[in-house]
Amino acid sequence: MDISTKTTAPPAPAEPPAAPLKTTRGATRPGDRIFLGLSRGSGILLLVIMAAIAAFLTYRASLVLSKNDGNFLTTFEWNANNTPPVFGIAVLAFGTVVSSVIAMVIAVPIAVGIALFITHYAPKKIGGAIAYVVDLLAAVPSIVYGLWGALFLVPHLTGFYSWLNDYFGWTHVLEWQGGAPRTLLAVGILLAIMILPIITNVSREVFRQAPLMHQEAALALGATRWEVIRMAVIPFGRSGVISASMLGLGRALGETMAVATVLSPSFEINASLLDPGGGTFAQNIAAKFSEATEQGRDALIASGLVLFVITLVVNGAARAIIARRKEYSGANA
Repeated sequence: MDISTKTTAPPAPAEPPAAPLKTTRGATRPGDRIFLGLSRGSGILLLVIMAAIAAFLTYRASLVLSKNDGNFLTTFEWNANNTPPVFGIAVLAFGTVVSSVIAMVIAVPIAVGIALFITHYAPKKIGGAIAYVVDLLAAVPSIVYGLWGALFLVPHLTGFYSWLNDYFGWTHVLEWQGGAPRTLLAVGILLAIMILPIITNVSREVFRQAPLMHQEAALALGATRWEVIRMAVIPFGRSGVISASMLGLGRALGETMAVATVLSPSFEINASLLDPGGGTFAQNIAAKFSEATEQGRDALIASGLVLFVITLVVNGAARAIIARRKEYSGANA
């Protein structure tokens, strides 16, 4: 009688026990929980500080705006110590915006060019030396820039102003009547020099992170160095350049001592950028705070609130621009 043997399959391996569900994202160990709490607390603290600043500025501004005998937005006068006070921010807003725009127009292209030269054109030793000099410029105090601007830059702008008047005076925007070159254009040039290191340093680090494979692929297809930069490097670093520009714009909007040293302030708006006069929010606060009464200080705080709002709007616009260009953030590199 034949006996057939039946083979049985080996038992399946036991499944590993299921991992316990995480109750808090990233909080699996004590160190993670501590770091999560510290980082979350830091973010909340920042929001609290911003809200406290906004509340303080709003409260102090409301105390004097109700007494203002002029229009806060359109009055070309600042007599906040009088009774009743008469003051407005029209001249200050115009001077702040115009000088900052001039600084950005001058500084951003030069800063991006320096950053590209350091990262993609200059030999390593030369690029390192230039980067070191740019870092030193970022460490120079504002008052030193102001003294340099007042004692060197302004006296040497006479020939440049004369040239602008000869060739572009017909526009009336660059018409020069022969006065002292302590103008918004001089302030814009000085601010451009001051924000140049900030924009250059951030842009340089962003361009260094451009995917090497993208650049090599462009070179393999026969692209020139400039075409590689235009097609692979600049699109990747566009959001970083925008962020760097906003950092520089923030300093230009709030710069105080350098502007106060160079500018010849007056509460009038000139059609020409080469005419002396004008003012900025920060310069006006620094110049008038020491002699201001309690009412005058509240008026200066009201102008500071406007500068605070302008800064928030500018940064919000920058974040919106960056959010629309997430494809260049480097996540898909």
